[in-house]
Amino acid sequence: MKILVCTDGSKESIKAIEETAKIASGCNINEVSVIHVYDTKFLLTPWGEGYYPTKEDMDELKKREEKFKENSKKNLLEAEKIFEAKNIKIQAILKEGHPAETIVKVASEGEFDMVVLGRRGMSGLKKLFLGSVSNAVLQEINTSVLIVK
Repeated sequence: MKILVCTDGSKESIKAIEETAKIASGCNINEVSVIHVYDTKFLLTPWGEGYYPTKEDMDELKKREEKFKENSKKNLLEAEKIFEAKNIKIQAILKEGHPAETIVKVASEGEFDMVVLGRRGMSGLKKLFLGSVSNAVLQEINTSVLIVK
């Protein structure tokens, strides 16, 4: 059995990682992969139409992107520590793109048997819906999904 667990650094995704570690330690799991997808659309600046960014603007944007990547790597390292505590080796996957679309694509291409996600992630509108990423993955994927509360 191959499991893909998703993390964004939120409390809910940590719960999903912990639940996956419990499952993997008690079952015959062939592969556990942890994916973090970062979306650079959140790095957009308030530049308006007709404004041409300066070199300093572009340098600042590059710094933001690097910080985003570093935070993403930290999330994967935290997940790895949780699994290592249970002597479970993982494959860490860091991708750039739309989170739900990328998760569905990786799960499909990797022929994963199960995808595990937290109920909600980093969204500021948490209370309004299941979670845009978890809901989109649930609707689009063709494999089993475990959503952890």
